[in-house]
Amino acid sequence: MDLAQLKQKLRQDIAMSFSLSDTMTAEMVKERGRHFIKKLDREARRLLESENQDALLDSLCHDLLGFGPLQSLLADPDITEIMVNGPNEIFVEKGGCKTPTLITFNSEAHLRTTVEKMMEGTGRRLDESVPYADFALPDGSRVNVITPPLAVGGAMVTIRKFLDTITNVDHLVGFGTLDARMAQFLVAAVRAKKNLLFSGATGCGKTTTLGALSTYLDEGERIVVIEDTIELELNQRHTVRLLTRPPNIEGKGEVTLRDLLRNSLRMRPSRIILGEIRGAEAMDYLQALNSGHRGCLAVMHAATPRDTVSRLETLALFAGLNLPVFAIRQQIASGLDIIVQQEQLHDGSRKVSHITEVRGTEGDQVVLQDLFRYEIERTDETGKVHGSFRAVSKPLDLDEYRRKGIPVEDAWFEEPA
Repeated sequence: MDLAQLKQKLRQDIAMSFSLSDTMTAEMVKERGRHFIKKLDREARRLLESENQDALLDSLCHDLLGFGPLQSLLADPDITEIMVNGPNEIFVEKGGCKTPTLITFNSEAHLRTTVEKMMEGTGRRLDESVPYADFALPDGSRVNVITPPLAVGGAMVTIRKFLDTITNVDHLVGFGTLDARMAQFLVAAVRAKKNLLFSGATGCGKTTTLGALSTYLDEGERIVVIEDTIELELNQRHTVRLLTRPPNIEGKGEVTLRDLLRNSLRMRPSRIILGEIRGAEAMDYLQALNSGHRGCLAVMHAATPRDTVSRLETLALFAGLNLPVFAIRQQIASGLDIIVQQEQLHDGSRKVSHITEVRGTEGDQVVLQDLFRYEIERTDETGKVHGSFRAVSKPLDLDEYRRKGIPVEDAWFEEPA
């Protein structure tokens, strides 16, 4: 028996010593751990000589009460992402930079046991027919798992942690994601029930920004949130959450974003929040925007505001309705109001790089106009990016905001002399 097998035996012995009706606590786990360690034979105790007993007992607590070696990383507020590349390699993201850790799993079996524990109660599964899954932890952190044979070298786990430190736009301003003028305008746009699309690459902070702005939705509104995994935490009382469902082991019973979006239109929503547009649901999203559903918020992956329009157009074509491209562009131009583009810069910082207004069509092209931009000025010797947020243009419909009683100032859109 090697050390990894011995630790696994201790975990099993402790777990089996509790009945289903027992409530495990850290102190009880440690007490029983000490008991089972004393009962080990001489050879087994010799294997444990290299282990700090307090650290071993903490590890057993994390395995039985938490998520094993990942528990300490999940508890660290400075870590924003955890990347497990098999049992022997774990990276974390801190301050936007990815660094390796000294933490490992005892074996692939230990890693898989931890993954299974993380998936409990999520309704997701991992097996030979579906060797990958997306789900959320109880704290809202998002998890992706992919297992062998698709993943070479062991199960790969990516955890994007839920940041409860960002709950409103003031926090985003404090982190330098955008400036105060941009924040005030976006809050005004949300209150004016403009249709906003948040775009950018994976991990650039789109959902975080959407979540911060959702705190300004009216308490009296019925909000329908549609997601693949639970990511957004809304505080409004009248919030309805809809989650997609993967197919069962027979390949039946799948419920897609498109299915839920279509159903949500019959649920009398004041607003629809779509976790991510990635397929044919783009057409149903455009139909919703153009049929009187105002104040919709959605997320999409795209590199620039112009690419956002192109990708939305392409995904809408997946619906197979054989509409001409100019008709789809007309729907984008008439339904979508504002694109909020985000980027993660090479120093790890996250910025709202563009706030762009959709201004109709000219010929067969959708007309876009930046209202604000982030302009990079230099990168210093430490690799830190320096730049500034600049106002570029005024919205065309400022009077509409004011007619709705939402204060907006011309000075937000003017650079100081």
